[in-house]
Amino acid sequence: MGKTKKNFMDFIPVCNPSYTWDADRKGKVTVHVVNQGFYNWIAQKVFKKPPVSHISLDEYGSYVWQQMDGMRNVYEISKLVSAKFGKEAEPVIPRLVQYIEILYQNKFIGYVKTNSKT
Repeated sequence: MGKTKKNFMDFIPVCNPSYTWDADRKGKVTVHVVNQGFYNWIAQKVFKKPPVSHISLDEYGSYVWQQMDGMRNVYEISKLVSAKFGKEAEPVIPRLVQYIEILYQNKFIGYVKTNSKT
């Protein structure tokens, strides 16, 4: 039997619990990343890099970030983005998938395993 392909739209993203974040009054999210490890220690001492990096997300990114609760899959999040931003967010699916993949590659998010057999 061959491998069954998984549908990315069924993935359930969840924010990395190693990073703290907060939202301002307008809903803009800032993710706080503690720079740990030997190389970060050198960068802090030699190049005066900050011990904590603060990454500010834009309006769309902030909204998506707040929807990643470990319960909603990518498809459900895409519908919420469409409902909130309408035509401004088009094309929703490709933009959302690319954004989520970037967050995953940079270890800002992970995926919750589903109970499905696929």
